Amino acid sequence: MGTIIDITLEEIRCIIKEGLDSEGALRILKILDGPRYSKEFIEELTIYSELLPLGRERPFSPEQRYLHFLWDAFDKLPICLNANVGILFRRLIAERLFKRCGDGFIAEENFRFNFGQYIEVGDFVFFNRGVFVDSKGGVIIGNNVAITEDVRIFTHSHSESSHIIREYKPVIIRDYAKIYTGAVILPGVTIGEQAIVASHSLVTKDVPDNTLVAGMPAQVVRERKTEGRVGDDLDHIWLF
Repeated sequence: MGTIIDITLEEIRCIIKEGLDSEGALRILKILDGPRYSKEFIEELTIYSELLPLGRERPFSPEQRYLHFLWDAFDKLPICLNANVGILFRRLIAERLFKRCGDGFIAEENFRFNFGQYIEVGDFVFFNRGVFVDSKGGVIIGNNVAITEDVRIFTHSHSESSHIIREYKPVIIRDYAKIYTGAVILPGVTIGEQAIVASHSLVTKDVPDNTLVAGMPAQVVRERKTEGRVGDDLDHIWLF
C-alpha cells in the first residue's frame, strides 16, 4: 500500500487519463482541498489565453481549458508547497496538455505559459520558479535542458502599425542547454546544443552549439568550459 501522496496522485492520474471534463476538474480540486465551485461555474470558465487573437483563431478544447485552469490554480493552494506533490502534479498535467512531454519533467512554482498545447519538451527538462513561456508560435525543448528563475521566452511579435497584426516564430532550445536567471529569448531564436545563456541576457539571434552568450543583446563570449565532458557527463541534475 502506497503513501497518502501516492494514493492522491494516482487518483488524480486516473481522472486525467479518462479525459478531463468539468466533473473531473471539480473532483481534482476537491482532492487538492481547493475551493468548491459548481459544475455550471466551471463549464462557463474562460481563461485569459482564449481572449487572445490566437485563442479565437484556434479555440481551446474543454479539456485544454480545464488543464490550464488546474495548472494555474494549483500554485494558489497550500498543497503546492509540498514538493513531493507539486512536481508530480505538474508532470501529470504537462503529460496530458503539452504537445510532447518527455520523462522526468520538473516544473517548480509559478511556471506560466499561455498555450501549453504548443510546447514540446524532451526528457529531464527543468523549469525553475517564475518562468514565463509565450508559446503561441511553438516552443521545442530538447533533453536535459535547464531554464532557471524568471526567464522569459517569446514566440510572437506585434506590428508597429497595428497591435492586432502579429507574427509567430518558434523558439528551439537544444539538448543540454542552460538558460540562466532573468534571460529573455525573442521569437525565432534557436539555442544550440550545450549552450549557456548568461543571466539577464537578451537573446535576439541564434546561439551556436557549446558557447556561452551574455549581454543585451547577447553576444558570444567564449566556448562553454566542459572539461571534455559531453551529454550526460555534464551532470545536468537539478533536484534529487
